[in-house]
Amino acid sequence: MKAERSIIVAILVLLFYTCKREPKEITQGEFYNTKESLVEVNKVLVKKDEEKIKSFIKRHNWNMRETGTGLWYMIYQQGKGEKAQEGLVATINFNISLLDGTECYSSDASGPKRFKIGQGGVESGLEEGILLMHSGDQARFIMPPHLAYGLIGDDKKIPARAILVYEVELTDLSEN
Repeated sequence: MKAERSIIVAILVLLFYTCKREPKEITQGEFYNTKESLVEVNKVLVKKDEEKIKSFIKRHNWNMRETGTGLWYMIYQQGKGEKAQEGLVATINFNISLLDGTECYSSDASGPKRFKIGQGGVESGLEEGILLMHSGDQARFIMPPHLAYGLIGDDKKIPARAILVYEVELTDLSEN
């Protein structure tokens, strides 16, 4: 956790410093060095997130699968409806929490969420997970920050770089 904070603070200081300086033409070499540094920092952060998620899954003895993007999922209740696909409107009941169990958002409080699959406007990990489901399915997703709210969170209930646990029920798929 300290290493992550140090990396984030270093990035923020770098960004603040570069914003306060007079604009300067950067060379192609400087650009690639900076880009390579950021890529390396990102790799470290993604690896740490992966370790936290694997440890969390093991502690809970969940049988989850990982997609190529880093989304972890488990469909624990099979529905009998149609398969989700881009262009359809999904209606879901949901509960979003942090790894420590803190509830962030829930359809119990805000009502079901509706969105058109493939159009964006929701977390990329949620859209990816919904595409694995059929109407009536209930699933659990664990999303690393890059598939959820990213580096900054949502300025409300989801902190910066949060790994999120979604409990989702796909209640309906419709044309509109």
